[in-house]
Amino acid sequence: MLYRRNSKEGFLTMKIIVKVKPNSLKQEIIEFGNNRYLVYLKSPAEDNQANIELIKLLSKHLGVNPKNIKITFGITSRDKILDIN
Repeated sequence: MLYRRNSKEGFLTMKIIVKVKPNSLKQEIIEFGNNRYLVYLKSPAEDNQANIELIKLLSKHLGVNPKNIKITFGITSRDKILDIN
């Protein structure tokens, strides 16, 4: 797994790699192992709607607060890297 220690707060951060499919007919998360996910979203990739839906869906799936999920790479791309605290 991809973990790193955050020196400021002293907790571990997990990195996950996500491929997003916006404008889908369903909401679904498929896990491929090694912190890789394929996520189908109903929202379009406009006005940050898909990113907001992605964070809400992943927070429920992983059991973490949505405030603890941050998109660190790929904010405008379908391929994303997220940090989870």
